[in-house]
Order: sequence, then C-alpha cells, then structure tokens
Amino acid sequence: QVQLVESGGGLVQAGGSLRLSCAASGNFFRVNAMGWYRQAPGKQRELVAGITSFGSTNYADSVKGRFTLSRDNAKNTVYLQMNSLKPEDTAVYYCNAELTYYNYRREDSWGQGIQVTVSS
Repeated sequence: QVQLVESGGGLVQAGGSLRLSCAASGNFFRVNAMGWYRQAPGKQRELVAGITSFGSTNYADSVKGRFTLSRDNAKNTVYLQMNSLKPEDTAVYYCNAELTYYNYRREDSWGQGIQVTVSS
C-alpha cells in the first residue's frame, strides 16, 4: 500500500509564506517525478510545479519566481516553498508522485489534499 502524506498547509495573509511537504511511503521500487497540483473552488485541477528524479523542475507561469520545488530522494519527499502568496493561490493542493513498482509497473499516486488559504 502506498501513501503520500502531505503537511504544511494552512491560513496565511497575502505576502506571507508556507512550505508544503509530501512524503511517499509504501511498497514500491522507486519514486520518479513528483509534483504539486491545486484545485480552487469551481476550477479544474492544475499543475503548480513538478520535479523529475534528477531534479529538473517546471512551474506554472502564475507561480514562477514565487514558488520553489525541491526534493530529497533519500526520504522520497518533495517540498514546495511558497512565498509572496496571493489570495488567488487559495486552493486545495494535491501531491502527485509517479511510482515504479517491483513488477516494473508505473502508476500515479495522489495525496489526500491539503488546504491553503491566503487572506487579503
């Protein structure tokens, strides 16, 4: 069984910072790409930032220069540092990881979601 455990969400004022963490655990061979998505009320889920197992990152245009994604491969953990937060960043944030299992099957796994609320 695989778990993605998210932490670090909450309520912050505009201009503030939060750091999200997501740790993958369970019976798999390797964690490949990891990333964060978000979904605001009435909107589709969108990619916020992604990182490959080699550390290459990509960001949504709306968060470039404000958010930084990093990972610790030894801990199967990804971190999203969010600075200069805006009310439009308010959403439920979901961690995503592409996993390779011992039978070489590759599959996406999702966290349960964590609320980030930015007040104006």
